[in-house]
Amino acid sequence: MRFKVLICGLVMVSLAALGTVVAMTQDPEEDVRGAFMTTRTKPGDKSAKGNPAPRRNRRRPKPQPVKPADGGTGGETTSGAVAKDEPAKVTPQKLGVGLTLLSRDSLGLTVRTDPNRTFRKGDRVRVLLETNNDGYLYIFNTTNGGKPVMIYPNKELDEGGNYLQAHIPFEIPSSTASEERLRWLVFDEVAGNERLYFVFTREPLPGIPLEDELVAFCNDAKNTCPIQPNAELWAQLEKELDEPLRTATASRFGKAQTEPEREAIERGLGLSKQEPEPSLIMMSASAKSGTLVTVLDLVHK
Repeated sequence: MRFKVLICGLVMVSLAALGTVVAMTQDPEEDVRGAFMTTRTKPGDKSAKGNPAPRRNRRRPKPQPVKPADGGTGGETTSGAVAKDEPAKVTPQKLGVGLTLLSRDSLGLTVRTDPNRTFRKGDRVRVLLETNNDGYLYIFNTTNGGKPVMIYPNKELDEGGNYLQAHIPFEIPSSTASEERLRWLVFDEVAGNERLYFVFTREPLPGIPLEDELVAFCNDAKNTCPIQPNAELWAQLEKELDEPLRTATASRFGKAQTEPEREAIERGLGLSKQEPEPSLIMMSASAKSGTLVTVLDLVHK
C-alpha cells in the first residue's frame, strides 16, 4: 500500500501501514478523557488564561519580561543590588496528545473516520492533532521499516516553526491550503508499509534545527532535506515509544467536523469543552515525562 501527497506544495509524503496505537498500561478511559478535556476552555470563556489570543504562527514565543509583584519597575533592590525575577512555580501536567483521523465522504464532507478501517485507492485522509500543553511537535515517517524522515517541522510550513499552544488544533496536511490536492493525504494503488510517528516535547529535540535555522539548513545545497534524524536521537525516540501511555478511544465515527472546529483551525483559536473530543487520546504516565511518542498506522488494500 502506498499513497502520496504534496504537503503545502513541497514535501512528498507516503503513508501506509498496519496496526494500532498500543498503550503499555491503561487507566480507565473516562479518567484519561477527563484529564485531557479539563484544560480546554469553557464555552464563552474569553479570559486570557483560559483562551489565549489567536496565534497562527508556530514560532516560539519571545520571552516576556516579568513584572515585580509590588508593581515597581524592577531591576534593582533598595540596596542597589540587581533583583532577579523569580518565575512563578507551575505544577507540570502530564503530556497529552489527541489525534483525530478525518476523511472526505461521498458528499464531500469532512468527517471523523476510524483509523482501523481499510482504506482504498482514492480515499483521502487528514490528521487533526491537539495537545494539552504548550510544546513542540515533530512528525516522522518511515516506509517499509526504512529510515525515518522528518516531515514536520518543514521549511515551507509555518516558517519552519513547530511550537503548539495547548488545545489549539493543528492539521497535517492543512484544510486551508490553497489547492484541493494539497489538503489531503490521498491513497494510490501502490502497496507499502508506512508509519507516522508523532513526537510531542516540552523542549526542542537536540540536533534538529528550527525556524530560521531550519530554513537556512534546507536552503544550503550541501544539506539534504527533509531531515533524517541521527541514529542516537532515533534510538531515544524509539525507546520513548516503549514508555507506558494511558489511552482513550472513541467508539463512534462518521460525525462531520463542526463549524467552531473549522473556525478554531482557521483562526488559531482554542477549542472549548463543548466541542467533540479527539478520537484517540494518549497521555504520559508521569508528569515528569518531557516527551510523548505515539504512532498512527493505517491499512490500505
